[in-house]
Amino acid sequence: MTNGTTGSFTRRGLLQAFAATTLTAAPTFSHAAGFLRGGGDIRRVRMYSGRTGERIDMIYWVEGEYIADAVKEINHFMRDWRNGQVKDIDLRTIDIMAATHNLLDCSEPYMLISGYRSPETNAMLRSRSSGVAKNSRHLVGEAADLRLSSRSVNQMARAASACKAGGVGRYTGSNFVHMDCGPVRSWGS
Repeated sequence: MTNGTTGSFTRRGLLQAFAATTLTAAPTFSHAAGFLRGGGDIRRVRMYSGRTGERIDMIYWVEGEYIADAVKEINHFMRDWRNGQVKDIDLRTIDIMAATHNLLDCSEPYMLISGYRSPETNAMLRSRSSGVAKNSRHLVGEAADLRLSSRSVNQMARAASACKAGGVGRYTGSNFVHMDCGPVRSWGS
């Protein structure tokens, strides 16, 4: 909602945000199977980062249209925190995250463990763990690793799987769920 060069709010961004906030009580994603089609709803993400201390509570989609300034802020929030590199996060991944959160019916924001990962960060993580894929979807902005303290890994994974819209990985030992917009599949326990 800000202009990157001047730091001022754009008129359109402000109007969209105001309109979006008037709709916060509206129902969203009435059922997981239809969350990617149809209008008449809003889509929202709420997250915080334990690494940077940042928080985001953003309505990014209203009545069938993505709000460009909101999506830009989400992309920045989900950047590689180790080196500051930003990548456009696939909108399908953001939709899966939002639909899953809605299905879980909780007000707690996600803790973002990992969003976009630069090739350098992914290589470093691979050198430390066998659980990091060489061609991770994090590298192309198609994945997020998320945690909720009020929900179990299994609860989160079941909700994400109900969306039938991408990959869902359970990482019970590390207490997070991987969600991506790739082929429908699941792994972990």
